[in-house]
Amino acid sequence: MIIKTVKNILDANDRIARDNRSLFDANGVFVINLMSSPGAGKTTLVERTIEALRARYRIAVIEGDIQDTCDAERIARLDIPVTQINTGGACHIDGNMVREALPNFDLSGIDLLITENVGNLVCPAEFNVGENCKVMILSTPEGADKPMKYPLMFHESSALIINKMDLLDYVDFDLDKARRDALAINPKLAIFTVSCKTGEGLAPWIQWLTGQVEAFRKSRP
Repeated sequence: MIIKTVKNILDANDRIARDNRSLFDANGVFVINLMSSPGAGKTTLVERTIEALRARYRIAVIEGDIQDTCDAERIARLDIPVTQINTGGACHIDGNMVREALPNFDLSGIDLLITENVGNLVCPAEFNVGENCKVMILSTPEGADKPMKYPLMFHESSALIINKMDLLDYVDFDLDKARRDALAINPKLAIFTVSCKTGEGLAPWIQWLTGQVEAFRKSRP
């Protein structure tokens, strides 16, 4: 009974996510579902990405958190359209939550929508929101064992950003192991080593994201 209930929940979410995707496609909006554990650096990456691409693309953000609006306030200071989703205890945002947030945006005026998911390495990977791709962050203080412990997150993501490289000399993080294990789970995974704090390594990530957006644009009728 539990398995059937979970399947029904995921099926219902997928239907809503497909509706979201149709709406995004109709308006030419490329959508990222950004996931990580708490404190890995999602909001800082969003800020850095906005700074790098705001002259090229019209960007908007959906912030997902259990409570509070501090991350949305950080993004709003960049003069970027942003909506906060507070899940009230749920460990992820889902298709329906995103659908309810969309009336707050003029989708015809957005090129890139970043959804910053709730900090969690499990549930966000299971729930589509209508995104073009999932992107995850793993920070060096978390340890290199995470691909083997949380394989679905790595399997479902198109890109892995290994953040806080500025701390690599001070934490027990085996970069080679993290790369090897992540690619064993998902050989197509694009991996970027960055420090969102210093800006180190961000250029290849920005280049990859730009390529994804441009490929999406060219694929549209």
